[in-house]
Amino acid sequence: MNTITALQQRKSVRAFLDKKIDRKIIDSILTAASHAPSGANTQPWQVAVVSGKTKETIQTEIEKKFRQGVRGTADYQYYPKKWFNPYKNRRIHCGRLMYDTLNIRRQDQQMRLDQWAANYRAFDAPVMLLFFLDRIMLPGSFLDYGMFLQSIMLAALDKGLATCAQASLSEYPEIIKSTLGYPEDTLLVCGMALGYEDPDAQVNSYRTPREELSSFTRYYS
Repeated sequence: MNTITALQQRKSVRAFLDKKIDRKIIDSILTAASHAPSGANTQPWQVAVVSGKTKETIQTEIEKKFRQGVRGTADYQYYPKKWFNPYKNRRIHCGRLMYDTLNIRRQDQQMRLDQWAANYRAFDAPVMLLFFLDRIMLPGSFLDYGMFLQSIMLAALDKGLATCAQASLSEYPEIIKSTLGYPEDTLLVCGMALGYEDPDAQVNSYRTPREELSSFTRYYS
C-alpha cells in the first residue's frame, strides 16, 4: 500500500473483531513508528501496550466512575473551553454522523451514554495503547507525538489492523497511572484502540468529511 492510499483509507474504527494480535506485529508497528521525526531527536513518546486482565481492570474502573457521574480530569486541556465556528459546526456534525448511523436519537439518553462508555473500553478492541509524556516537555513535544501517532496508525493499516485515536482515554489519568505504575510527573497524552476491524458493524460504515484544499491553503509567490 502506498503512502497516499494509506492516508486516504485510514479511519477511526469503533467496533473490532474478538481476535488477538500477535505481539510481533505490535512490535513491528511501534518500531516503524519510532522513525517519526521529533525536535532535536528527543523521541518523547512512552507507550503502554495494554490487553487481557490489565485492560479489563482499567476499563472496568473507568467505566464505573463514568456511570456514577464522576468525571475525570485529564492532565491537560484538549479542547477549547469556548467553541466557535467553523470548529463548533464540525464538532456537531461529527457527533451527528455517528449517532445517525447508529440510529440513536437525541432523546435516547441511555443509548448515548452506553455508546460513550464504549470509549473507555477502547471500543472492545483487544489492545489499548496508552501514550505518556514527561511533564518537563513543552508543547513542541505534542507536535512530535502527533507525527508518532499518525505513524502508528498508518503502520497498523499496513499490517491489516484498524485503529481509533482516543482523547477520551486520557480523562482518568489517576486510574491508569496507578494501575500501570506510571509516576505522577508523567502526562497521559491519549490512548488508541488497536485491533481487527469488524466489517459488519454499522458504526464502522460512516466517514467524516474533509475540507476542500482551497479552504485551508494559501499559495504565495
